[in-house]
Amino acid sequence: MKSLIFYILVFISGSLVAQESSSVITLSEYLSYVKKYHPIVKQANLVLNESEAKLLKSRGAFDPKLEVDYNRKTFKSKEYFDKLNATFKIPTWYGIEFKASFEENEGLFLNPEANVPNEGLYSAGVSIPVARGLLINSRMAVLKQSKLFLKQAKADRQLLINNILYEATLTYFKWLQSYNEKQAYKEFLTNADIRFNGIKKSFEAGEAPAIDTLEAKIALNNRKLNLEKARIKLIKSALELSNYLWLNEDTPIEIKDNIIPDTNTLETIGNTLNVSDVIIDYGDLNNHPKLKSLNYKLKGLNIEKRLKYNNLLPKIDLQYNFLSQTPELLRSFSTSAYKSGVNISFPLFLRKERGDLKLTKLKVQDVQFELKTTEITLKNKIEAIKQEILSLQQQNKLTSEIVEDYKTMLRAEERKLFLGESSLFLINSRESKLIDSKLKAITLENNLLNTTASFFNILALSDDPIVNEKKD
Repeated sequence: MKSLIFYILVFISGSLVAQESSSVITLSEYLSYVKKYHPIVKQANLVLNESEAKLLKSRGAFDPKLEVDYNRKTFKSKEYFDKLNATFKIPTWYGIEFKASFEENEGLFLNPEANVPNEGLYSAGVSIPVARGLLINSRMAVLKQSKLFLKQAKADRQLLINNILYEATLTYFKWLQSYNEKQAYKEFLTNADIRFNGIKKSFEAGEAPAIDTLEAKIALNNRKLNLEKARIKLIKSALELSNYLWLNEDTPIEIKDNIIPDTNTLETIGNTLNVSDVIIDYGDLNNHPKLKSLNYKLKGLNIEKRLKYNNLLPKIDLQYNFLSQTPELLRSFSTSAYKSGVNISFPLFLRKERGDLKLTKLKVQDVQFELKTTEITLKNKIEAIKQEILSLQQQNKLTSEIVEDYKTMLRAEERKLFLGESSLFLINSRESKLIDSKLKAITLENNLLNTTASFFNILALSDDPIVNEKKD
């Protein structure tokens, strides 16, 4: 009869190994660090800052402008001329420009039309484009486009942040998979060590053949080899994870050995990535940042197209200025003293204008095609990932049942060995199948996590609690 201690050791070989003291970092905590401190996330914010700067620049086209033109010529003690022309201009939205100026000229050789009163001549008037540039002009178009570019930049920024969070999430899942594999190999190594010690004691007591100790030793070394491979894999995945962990002042941090992932991530990932309800009904795609970005781009091109249409009109600028020597008296400005003019220009063939318009139309069509293609592609991808998630959930459930069944078979084989109706070879065989099924379950769980992350990435949800810590 085998020694009692061997029976006890075999019977408890399926027990779990006590966990070392460690700290858990959840996926939600990890993504919060990435969102707040990662340099690429900060780089994504630069896109928004650049668009705000461009918007400020385009508004500068409507800033009031002060111009001073002063010329003086003196030769052989003669003052040929001394001319001063100061102008204050106020551009407006519809191409109309208000202007006030002061002109003072003197000298021996002035052009007669430059003669003005000794105190100077004041004028106040307006310049109006009556055809090209009235309803839309380059100044107005650039400002409208800049506002759209700012909205487009917000959508693009969301896509950039979403992509970096997606990549960081996949890295966390890889780390989690490596950790689970290491824990599994650690548990099975403990079982193999218990069996080896039991077989060794039985051999020393003359109750087991020497070949059994060799078989137990081979199994033990295989478990040690697998554990060492899993340990290196875990170290590499932890270092890869550290690439996404930063603190203030762009200080990188490294995952310590006592920091472990959350093994219950599968139960919490839906709430963490805010995709629990969306898996059932992902709703309308009109708010998808990719589609919003393309729509803003299309609107900007339509503004450009309107401008190109407007450029087909003749350029007719009317100017009218009231003249006065005493601007402090408003009644001194009258229709009897004025300076007016008209400027007309019109290319005969309009080849440049027609070419610009055609190019803009082609750009509009290109974005329209891209918009339709992107919308259909997003719908199909979302539906495909949705079905894959549902399938993987079912597969994960079945795999968990298979693992439990293999555990039951292993325990049954251990009882049969206790009764002398089995062998160490059969136990090792049962355990090998359990190990394979356990690893397959870990891989399948990782596939489900990665697919859920892909669902989060393709949706790029604007109301995600992690992505949008502050509303734009």
